[in-house]
Amino acid sequence: MSNPMIDGGTKSIFITPAIIVSVSLFVLSIIAAVDAGYDRLAWIGAALACMPLPLLIGRLMLSRVERTSENLPILLVLSVIGTCLAAWEFLFEGAAGWQALVVAAVGLAIFVIYVFWYSRFGRISSPQLAVGNTLPEFEISDISGNPFRSLELLGAPAVLLFYRGNWCPLCMAQIREIAERYQDLQELGVTVALVSPQTDSHSRKLAEKYEVPFRYLVDSGNRLAEALGIAVRRGVPLGIPGGYAPDTVLPTVVVTNASGTIVFSDQTDNYRVRPEPNDFIAILRRAGAITA
Repeated sequence: MSNPMIDGGTKSIFITPAIIVSVSLFVLSIIAAVDAGYDRLAWIGAALACMPLPLLIGRLMLSRVERTSENLPILLVLSVIGTCLAAWEFLFEGAAGWQALVVAAVGLAIFVIYVFWYSRFGRISSPQLAVGNTLPEFEISDISGNPFRSLELLGAPAVLLFYRGNWCPLCMAQIREIAERYQDLQELGVTVALVSPQTDSHSRKLAEKYEVPFRYLVDSGNRLAEALGIAVRRGVPLGIPGGYAPDTVLPTVVVTNASGTIVFSDQTDNYRVRPEPNDFIAILRRAGAITA
């Protein structure tokens, strides 16, 4: 029996407004700090409290970030310090009104919710993808519409990456990282298969981006993810352009040896925490799946 499907509907509604509100409050705080007099420190504190989420999302979208720490302690401390500064100026110094403290508190609350609720899936690890099991047989399509059977992976070690879609910056960074190590993986005889419920047109765009012979596979209707217990209903954030279907998949990495036995399974519960390619290679070598 597969795991019950996770419903990401509430989270899909949360993230876009959270970013908009955080950015707006940050800009408002900066403007207020520039124009302020005696309450300038309070508004600087509010700006610090609201800055972490816009800073993080901007970094994920614009830089080559494959993963982050689980709880983002530096950014959390920054937001707390900003809130404390605004509170000090209002409660103890009496040098500021309540407005800056409220803005800071809202910024901190949004970031805490993002770190400890939005970033986590609450997933239950799929027993079908547990280390030591044989990879379940399946049939899906490649980006040309041709059938692809999991039996084609037998005879060589394989890395299967289940990713959410081109819209997910961490998924794209993770794929880029693996592509940069493709020469090493190829020398070790490893087949890399990328599986997503996104349309074949989106996957073709991804395939055109990298000059490496990955197997780009399309899980139409998310049926394979549902069968494996790694599907998310309504997991695509609200407002994402590109015509993506609302359902998606939990980021998952499965590594098999030449006989199809799973030797590594990363079923992260935090979308910002991903395994590194070095992990795949080291585990395959230890399992005797490859010789190098």
